[in-house]
Amino acid sequence: MDISTNVLRQLKNRRQGFSLEQPFYIDQDYFKLDMEMIYYRDWLFIGHDCEVPRAGNYFTVQIGDYPVIIVRGRDQVIRAFHNSCRHRGSRVCASERGSSAKLVCPYHQWTYELDGSLLFARQMAEDFDKSQFSLKPVHCESVGGYIFICLAKDAPDFSSVRASIAPYMAPHRIGEAKVAFQSTIIEKGNWKLVWENNRECYHCAANHPELCRTFPENPTISGVQGAISDPVITEHWQRCEAAGLPSEFKLSPDGQFRTTRMPLIEGAESYTMSGLRAVKRALSRDVTINNIGTMLLFHYPTTWNHLLGDHAVSFRVLPISAEETAVTTKWLVHKDAVEGVDYDLEELTHVWTETNDQDRRIVEENAFGIRSPAYEPGPYSEIQEGGVMQFVEWYTNFMINRLQGDQAKLSAVA
Repeated sequence: MDISTNVLRQLKNRRQGFSLEQPFYIDQDYFKLDMEMIYYRDWLFIGHDCEVPRAGNYFTVQIGDYPVIIVRGRDQVIRAFHNSCRHRGSRVCASERGSSAKLVCPYHQWTYELDGSLLFARQMAEDFDKSQFSLKPVHCESVGGYIFICLAKDAPDFSSVRASIAPYMAPHRIGEAKVAFQSTIIEKGNWKLVWENNRECYHCAANHPELCRTFPENPTISGVQGAISDPVITEHWQRCEAAGLPSEFKLSPDGQFRTTRMPLIEGAESYTMSGLRAVKRALSRDVTINNIGTMLLFHYPTTWNHLLGDHAVSFRVLPISAEETAVTTKWLVHKDAVEGVDYDLEELTHVWTETNDQDRRIVEENAFGIRSPAYEPGPYSEIQEGGVMQFVEWYTNFMINRLQGDQAKLSAVA
């Protein structure tokens, strides 16, 4: 039985409300299938518009086997390209980020315009047609200051994502922010364990003393159910909506992304040890009231986010191997906010730096235990882990649909 057929059988027979079988968390072949079915085919959050503010600014990223460049063109359009020279395949840009008038391959100096077209290839034959050797494009969309890319030849429709999340993000003006700080940690666990840990606060009281000073443990806040019947939450929504801030809970029909605005612990305005704002200068002039809580956005498989009144925090999840995942966190503030004047970097980053490291340890201990031959899927808490159950349901349904679709195409060809 090939791997695709085996995975499809296991997912169809999965016990509802229980964690996945061991190979889904540790097996390299299962991991490769995840990459092929999800990360190489779907929209991935990759960075922010403000990271490429001017023409020629670029940053690079590695997604599985694919190196990618994101660059702003002279026409101010943000584009993505495969970071592989059309000559002999060398990486064109090796740095994590930079600025350049042209994209020049360091190997043989093939030179590309910022729109990817090949400008110069020295000492080639007279009939060499430069127009046939532009950098290969990657689908790229920007919404609310967030850049999404898709590696597939034919990308899924992005319009539903844009229509749903843009109104929630717009008041925060992330396109006019700047990255005050970023960090990347490597968690020695499968990407799905990283997400499962994120989708519940069942573990928070015992593991996140800094975060629990401001973020409620209430499962209706971290999960996907019950919020509409919680009077504290609905009152918060009404107050924020009256001030022009879309707030009500919205989950896409396929479960891939969610937006909502949730209150912090009473009196808290930001993720700091005091609960006070970390940044004196507001993130956006369009947010006209205090105590707006946090605008929560997740989009599987790559990002969860917190957008507050004074700053925003984005998280990007990129798998490295079956048991390694890179989590990149970026703290965004108003572009004119001055470090040391408007904010203290340690105060701004402390809560999530500590929380990220605590989550890393949690995921790694979880992964360690799952490697045991004695591991078997265990039951989720319906009260506390509704968000985890929702993520696993999304993953299961997404994989089944993709695998069945591929099998149907192969049968049709045969």
